[in-house]
Amino acid sequence: MGFSPFFFGANKKMLNKRADKLELLRIAEAVALEKSIDKELIISSMETGIAKAAKSKFGQDNEIKVLINRENGDIELFRKLIISENPENANTEIKLEDAISLNETNKEKKVGDEVLQPLPSFDFGRIAAQTAKQVISTNVREAERERQFNDFIDKKDSILSGIVKRLEFGNVIVDLGRTEAIIQKNEMIPRENIKAGDRVKAYCYDVRREPRGQQIFLSRAHPKFMEKLFVQEVPEIYDGLIEIKSSSRDPGSRAKICVKAVDTSLDPVGACVGMRGSRVQAVVNELQGEKIDIVNWSEDPAILVSNALSPAEVQRVNVDAERKKLDVILTEENLSKAIGRRGQNVRLATKLLNYEINIMTDAEDSERRQLEFKEKTDNFVKNLELDETLGQLLVAEGFSTIDDIKDSSAEDLIKIEGIEEDTAKALIERAKEFHEKDQEDISQRIKDLGLEEALINLKGLTPGMLVTLGEQKILTLEDFADLASDELTGGYDVVKGERVKIQGYLEDFALSKEEADELIMSARNIVYKD
Repeated sequence: MGFSPFFFGANKKMLNKRADKLELLRIAEAVALEKSIDKELIISSMETGIAKAAKSKFGQDNEIKVLINRENGDIELFRKLIISENPENANTEIKLEDAISLNETNKEKKVGDEVLQPLPSFDFGRIAAQTAKQVISTNVREAERERQFNDFIDKKDSILSGIVKRLEFGNVIVDLGRTEAIIQKNEMIPRENIKAGDRVKAYCYDVRREPRGQQIFLSRAHPKFMEKLFVQEVPEIYDGLIEIKSSSRDPGSRAKICVKAVDTSLDPVGACVGMRGSRVQAVVNELQGEKIDIVNWSEDPAILVSNALSPAEVQRVNVDAERKKLDVILTEENLSKAIGRRGQNVRLATKLLNYEINIMTDAEDSERRQLEFKEKTDNFVKNLELDETLGQLLVAEGFSTIDDIKDSSAEDLIKIEGIEEDTAKALIERAKEFHEKDQEDISQRIKDLGLEEALINLKGLTPGMLVTLGEQKILTLEDFADLASDELTGGYDVVKGERVKIQGYLEDFALSKEEADELIMSARNIVYKD
């Protein structure tokens, strides 16, 4: 720890008049400077260490207090005593009259107050000196760790630069000067060749207190790493004239970053690209050649998704803001461009916008609409005993489910051309009857399927959802908690280069990804609460 042999050497007399008392202060100052911690803390640690060593001389039952004069290095030892009417332990208690005889200033004291009894100086033995050294070393080490933690907690969410010290099982240990940080294997850019001695930049995403000191976690694969590099390279972003709205990365391959001009006179994309691409190229070089798409932000999700899926040309976009879904329709020629190699382009765009994006051709969209129209019409015709023309008329006017009719008023239905008051009332009555019977059937079906009571009572799951889950053999709350949100809502995957639709268990219930996540987390909180 850098302490002088004077302080800890065996057979040295620490607490006597002949020793250089200022040596203690010089030691404290030197260690404080070396470790970048407060000198006062070093001296306090010395006092604690000497007090612990003194207990071996005067007895472990004593409460020892040590004071080191900050000006001249004088060391004073005291025994702490409590004033008591009838002292039972001479090591911890004292009568008031005895306390006054120790020091006249104790006249103002009363029973229960603390007084200090001066103790003589003594020679440290080898064990006592070692004890003091250990206490001081421990305190200084803890103070150094706390100082390092406080230094680096402020550097969280910023880029740090250091020298690669060594590689351990694929993880990279980086020397930051006063401490070390780690870049875990999964936080590296794939196929990146880093060797000991290289200087690296990385994004600090976490700083944690751990028993052996703070642990600093760095990442070169995090989307924020790219964002911070743009902040360094583009003065307009640093000055707040351009704002980074979001970003997504496939580390080592491709990335997207969405920017918005706070100052409307600026071209945000042009500013990020720079003269002859100099600014974006600097970021690309640091990211080992990762291709970066710079996307112009828009409040309109349709325009934003069109920008994000570039170079594909989008024909139109159907926006479902409530469920955060976008149906992007384009030509057959643009389909592969929008999806990208192994679905990369649409996957990055999905992360960038935080919307579920469904890519389809005009023919697929038309087919989907016709199928939905037919399914809704057939539902009305079959369950409300309507003719097909009336069923089609209701669907065309925006009625999607029998509940929509049940919850509407006769006045709403009369507004539709061809529907009279008697017909409107009859429609609503039939819808209510069907709803009641359907609820009874669903309750019986849930009972027959044997669903666990805890799953039935999970807030957010409707009776229809419960039946669907039961049919998929998801019968307990634990079964449900083990699901992923994609298994509920559905999605797309790429299999052997082909984009394949994956059906979700509850996809027919128009469940959003956020709602699915919330349901699953509610179940997990109950199942794994212990």
